[in-house]
Amino acid sequence: MRGSTLAALALTLAGCAPDHNAALPGDAADDQPFAGIAEDEAIRFTGTEPFWGGDITGTQLTWTTPENIDGQTAPVTRFAGRGGLGFSGQLDGQPIDLMVTPASCSDGMSDRTYPFVVTVTLGDSQLEGCGWTDRQGYSGGE
Repeated sequence: MRGSTLAALALTLAGCAPDHNAALPGDAADDQPFAGIAEDEAIRFTGTEPFWGGDITGTQLTWTTPENIDGQTAPVTRFAGRGGLGFSGQLDGQPIDLMVTPASCSDGMSDRTYPFVVTVTLGDSQLEGCGWTDRQGYSGGE
């Protein structure tokens, strides 16, 4: 089951190339895994409707909601696809998969522009949000 999840994740990441003129996954010019976020770089993410967020540091995910502002932690496995990163684990007994792809992103509620799109599958729910890292921050309002 986990192998099929990783295969689906790889296909999802492969389809998220923000620059349509760049080499697409499967092209001979694109044969390396995504290296735009270093393994020691903390990744932060946020989403709205419903509100959610958190961070990943190393192999540790912290997931926050308005009901749980301190967050819930879980170990995750990192996967570097051709078009971004994926993280998989279990959160509160449900599978969680996060895909982080390079593309300009707006949370729709602030003047911020983020460098990554974050797609989360948590159980049967799919969430869309934005992300940034400690080295690749967002621009715009506080």
